Amino acid sequence: MRSKYKGALHKESLFELIQKPNNKELVVFIHGFMGFMDWGAWHLVANFFYERNYDFCRFNLSHNGTTIEAPIDFVDLDAFGANTYSKELFDIQALLLHIENQHRSYSRIHLIGHSRGGGMAILAAKYWNCLSELGQVCTWAAICDIGRKFPVGEALARWKLEGVRYVKNGRTNQDLPQYYQLYEDYLEKQDQLDILGAAKYIGQGLHIFHGDLDESVPMSEAFELGNASGVEVMTIKGADHVFGAKHPWNTETLPPLLQELCMQTLKCL
Repeated sequence: MRSKYKGALHKESLFELIQKPNNKELVVFIHGFMGFMDWGAWHLVANFFYERNYDFCRFNLSHNGTTIEAPIDFVDLDAFGANTYSKELFDIQALLLHIENQHRSYSRIHLIGHSRGGGMAILAAKYWNCLSELGQVCTWAAICDIGRKFPVGEALARWKLEGVRYVKNGRTNQDLPQYYQLYEDYLEKQDQLDILGAAKYIGQGLHIFHGDLDESVPMSEAFELGNASGVEVMTIKGADHVFGAKHPWNTETLPPLLQELCMQTLKCL
């Protein structure tokens, strides 16, 4: 079932919730930067867990640049530019509350986050505890530190002066805006946005997966998360940042490395 929820600043965004009548456990999937719920093989990931008796929810973060009418295209560039990490955390909370109030209460809610979404999953698990029904938190190629993602020196000064910088989307070839408020929001809320600190808080409830051929988020970040939380990093050998998937994904089977990742994740739930 596809429907809408209200995220940050009351902006509506799309989610899909697939349910079986008596399931009491839910998996919520959080996409990453320049991602969206229908990217690549994420629909097959949803089917994988659903077929193994977990309800599954995937959703678009409210300011990821897509719209209700265009859920796979970056058409709302102002929303993309105005996005912040705090807005993404608000979105996760808003979605969970919406499911709780409009659909079903669950005995356990598990979070899976990819890339930046993995960092958001860790933060959400600490600060909102998933409606006090937190299950397991699984990160796929997650970032470990938000502050490192910002420019420094002259580039940072220019961003502040101009109010906007642009990041290239290699898939669509778009130059996507990021407003300086992204950095201001981080400076104001550094304690709330401390991924490594949140990982330490979660401890054994965190499960870290990373491909050893990831060129987007270095595997060293996975080991930092592991050191902070005291858990072992689970390496997917031969996997890149998206575990062998791409967009669009035109076959009805998971890529082998993503299938392996799903199988290993299932063991942690």
